[in-house]
Amino acid sequence: MHLSEEIERVQTKLKTLRHEAHRHDTWVTVEIARHKERPRTRDYIAHLIDGFEELKGDRLRADDPAIVGGLGWFRGRAVLVVGHQKGRTLDEQTLHNFGMARPEGYRKAQRLFALAERHRLPVLTFVDTPGAYPGVAAEEGGQARAIADTMLRMARLSVPVVATIIGEGGSGGALALAVADRVLMQENATYSVISPEGCAAILWRDADYAAQAAESLRPTASQLYDLGVIETVVREPRGGAQKDPEAAAEAVGAAITDALDELQQLDPEVRRRQRRERFRRLGAWADPEEGLPGAPFSPSRM
Repeated sequence: MHLSEEIERVQTKLKTLRHEAHRHDTWVTVEIARHKERPRTRDYIAHLIDGFEELKGDRLRADDPAIVGGLGWFRGRAVLVVGHQKGRTLDEQTLHNFGMARPEGYRKAQRLFALAERHRLPVLTFVDTPGAYPGVAAEEGGQARAIADTMLRMARLSVPVVATIIGEGGSGGALALAVADRVLMQENATYSVISPEGCAAILWRDADYAAQAAESLRPTASQLYDLGVIETVVREPRGGAQKDPEAAAEAVGAAITDALDELQQLDPEVRRRQRRERFRRLGAWADPEEGLPGAPFSPSRM
C-alpha cells in the first residue's frame, strides 16, 4: 500500500515537471520570436529579392512604414512582396511603429495585391507583428474594416500566394497578410490570436501569467503544424534565425520555391477555391454525437 502511494506521488510530480518544462520551452520560443536581432522583412527582401522596387502609399491618406511592399525578382520569377517591418534600433522601431500597421498600411497592401492580380504576379508575404495598431486614431480610421478588406482581397486573388511567418504573428494584424495558399512558418516564430500578455491580462488580469497564457495559446510552429494551421515548418539555425541570418534566409527561400513550384501548376480558379477551402477546414475537432475526431487539414513538413 505504501509503495503504491509513493509511485502515485512520483508520477504526479513527474507530470508537473514535464508540464513546467513544456511551458518553459513555449516561452523560450516566444522570446526568440521577439529577439531584436532577428531578421526582419527587409532583411529577407535584401537576400531573396533581386531588383526590389518599393511602392509606397495607399493613394487615399498616407504611407505606413509598418508595411513594406513592392516588386522584384525571386529566383527568376517576377513577384510582388508585402510584409510587416519592425525595425531593429529604437529609432527604426519608432519609425515603423514596432510593426503595428494602421489602416493606411492595410490599404497599401490591398493596392499592391490588386497590382499583382492585374499583372499575374505571385504574391509573397512576410508576417512579423505583435498585432495591428490599437490606438484610438486607428480605430476611428477604420482599422477593423481595413483588415477585413485586406483579408477579402487576398482570398479573392487568383495568383499564387505564399505567406511566411518570420517572427511574431499576432492577431488580425498578422492574419491580414496570411490568407494564403500556403502558410510557412519559421521554427522559432509564433502565430496566435492574441499576444500572451494580452491573453493573461484578460484571463487573469495580470500580465505576469504570460508564460502560462502562451502555453495555452499553442503558438509555436510545431503545435500549429499538428493542427494544420500551417503547411511547412522552416528550420532555423540552432538558437534562432538571428544566429545565422543568411542560412535562415536560404531555408526560407527554398521553402517558398517549393510552394510556388506546386501552386503554379494549378489552374487559377482551382487555386482560389482550394485557398478558401483551406481556411474553412482549419484545425481539428470532434463530433459531439459520435465522439470521433474530425479530419484536420493534412500539411507537410520541411
